[in-house]
Amino acid sequence: MTVQLSLALLLLVVASGALGYGFVQARGSRALIRKLNSYRIKTNSAVQKRRLDLYEVRNRAKLLEDTVSSGASAVEKVHRVIANTTFSLVERLSKDDEARESALKARKTHDHTSKQVYHAVRTTNKVIHILADSLFITKAERRVILRRGTPEQKKNDE
Repeated sequence: MTVQLSLALLLLVVASGALGYGFVQARGSRALIRKLNSYRIKTNSAVQKRRLDLYEVRNRAKLLEDTVSSGASAVEKVHRVIANTTFSLVERLSKDDEARESALKARKTHDHTSKQVYHAVRTTNKVIHILADSLFITKAERRVILRRGTPEQKKNDE
């Protein structure tokens, strides 16, 4: 009977020790899971920040392109109004047909040249935007996508 009682007591001690060890391991695992989760959140936040920085660069580039294009259109409209007013006055105030013909030729040349100039400004603006996109934004985008977060890569990227 004492053997059975001591065996039961021994099993109880072993079971309670194993249970205590399990609780200690569970607490340690929970702490490690919390650390891992916070590292995951921190890493995701850094990736998200890089993505948002990239979107900001893209949006600023697009805003700059739109601003130059809109500015060129506004200047072109003002220029056209001033030129039309000037050429209309020249036509009205001209006394002979030869002067009117000369003013008409000058007006056609001026209109054609100014259209070409403003078209060139808009085209150049688009080309510069495409070039900047391919050189800077696409390169930054690749870094964001391919970045693995190793210290060596971070040093190389900076």
